[in-house]
Amino acid sequence: MSAPPGGRVDRGLVAEFFAGHPLGEQVFDRVWPVLATWPDSAVRVSRSQVAFRRRRGLAWLWLPGRYLARPTAEVVLSVALGRRDRSPRWKEVAHPASAHWIHHLEIRRVAEVDDEVDGWLREAAERAG
Repeated sequence: MSAPPGGRVDRGLVAEFFAGHPLGEQVFDRVWPVLATWPDSAVRVSRSQVAFRRRRGLAWLWLPGRYLARPTAEVVLSVALGRRDRSPRWKEVAHPASAHWIHHLEIRRVAEVDDEVDGWLREAAERAG
């Protein structure tokens, strides 16, 4: 998949990060088009995560099996919001700074990245710009 107009992504790095984890790459393919609609959107791949950014990070995909002895999902989508969202779908919500709430969503099937998740991603992207 190439990046939509305005978005920047090195697809080879993404594929390398998710090697052996097809669900992770499928979730990336579902999330990226939502965020790539902002012309300054970008993807940064590190050893630990795939980060979606504008001026600052707004969402991250990571593989809990790399860090946890008994992960309960293959992939986690973490989303930065300026508020605590009370949805029961979140596995965990962290409050690392007064204006930032990081919400962690365990994903077991790509269909779980639905319209509600799209809304959270758009909210995070607006904040990060």
